[in-house]
Amino acid sequence: MANVRTATRRAVKRLLANSAALGTPECPASTIESASTWADCIKKLKDADGKPRFGYAFGWHFQDVNICQPFSLIEPCKDGTCVSAQITRDVATLRNRHASRKDKVQALVFLIHFVGDLHQPLHAGEKNDKGGNDIAATYGRYSPPHFNLHSIWDGPLAERAITTGPALVRRYSPATRARVAAGTVTDWSRESWQVAHDVVYATALKGDPCAPNPASVTLDDATIASLVPAARRQVERGGLRLAKLLDRAFS
Repeated sequence: MANVRTATRRAVKRLLANSAALGTPECPASTIESASTWADCIKKLKDADGKPRFGYAFGWHFQDVNICQPFSLIEPCKDGTCVSAQITRDVATLRNRHASRKDKVQALVFLIHFVGDLHQPLHAGEKNDKGGNDIAATYGRYSPPHFNLHSIWDGPLAERAITTGPALVRRYSPATRARVAAGTVTDWSRESWQVAHDVVYATALKGDPCAPNPASVTLDDATIASLVPAARRQVERGGLRLAKLLDRAFS
């Protein structure tokens, strides 16, 4: 929140103060930190019939764009069921003066999470392998069944990127904010898809991202270290682009 306007920061704080309207006490969202994980937390919630309460939102976290085919969001985002379409929808809801307070709170917490999802490359590009979930992976000394390629980019690699200095959470210069946050949601989708091709799969498959997927891959310590800069760039991009969208939503 260090890179949004003061008025935006206040508006976000006011909305999150009403997060009880979501009706999910098991998944709090009263702070920016808890709001960022709310969309994953609610996946476990069930309705009275034992069905996923938010099952309709499962497909909103990603978009299955094959990295070995020309980039297109037409099929992956049909009916608006993809992460980039939902980001656009959430911004529109926040800008809609007639939307209810509950709808605005929900749009905000979804937006915070989904911008992060879009910048996790395996939420933006894949190879008919559920975004790398079907590829078992060894991460340093940790081996399957603990990890797959997707969970590594979701978890330990992201954590290492965030904790490797210098700090990513800081006030960026106006020039940097403008450069990193330039473009549209579609542009950012294409960029993350390209990172999936050029970095994630190219590294895991030893230089040929479109080679047949193996049952498992190994990311040794040297390989992990080589991936940290790309993971850090994605975190930085996601944060500054979220700031841009929040400023737009609350302008």
